[in-house]
Amino acid sequence: MTTDAASVRPDAIYVALRSAIISHDTLPGTTVTESAIAMRFGVARPTAKVAIERLVAEGLLRREAHRAARVPQLSRADIVDLFDSRAVVESAAVGNLATGGTLPAEALDAHRSLIANARHSESFAQEDIAFHRALVAGQSSPRLARMHGLIMGEIELCIGQVQAGRLLTATEVSAQHQGILDAVIAGDPVLAHRLTREHIARSRDLLLAHFDSSHNKKVASR
Repeated sequence: MTTDAASVRPDAIYVALRSAIISHDTLPGTTVTESAIAMRFGVARPTAKVAIERLVAEGLLRREAHRAARVPQLSRADIVDLFDSRAVVESAAVGNLATGGTLPAEALDAHRSLIANARHSESFAQEDIAFHRALVAGQSSPRLARMHGLIMGEIELCIGQVQAGRLLTATEVSAQHQGILDAVIAGDPVLAHRLTREHIARSRDLLLAHFDSSHNKKVASR
């Protein structure tokens, strides 16, 4: 890859690495070293380190002491805990939105992008992530937004796995989002809360079934 090193900033490297991790172009368990990233993008190692450490801070990479960063391999217990924690935070946040009956413009933009993608592609992870981030960021409680930020990096790993495993289609995801939006616009916090929990539980259950099937195949092949 030929790159003008002077034009590459840590933000651009971060975006490229993040996208590759979520799309599973960079698979769970993959080591991500400063030297490899510096060579790939034609930058100095300190520049590569800034991008890597940002991903570590967000949970999209993990780094043990004195070891290179790796893409996390989530366990079954990780998946359950992440989705259940997410359901608590996001359902409360969407309930807050429904009480006010208003929608963040960023959530609507992400939803429209997802609908547009559904017409010609099964790719939905980036728009799905943007939609949920915008819903939580746009409600009134800064503490809920901070809690969401703490787990969202690992949640993005899960969303990427759902897409990579073709467990849901973009059309299905956009339809579930539309139901949540309709409940918020109608000013119905109880319905918005329930639909958000059901949407999250659906993804969780599909991903757990996929995890169990993959695990059983690995055991059987030994």
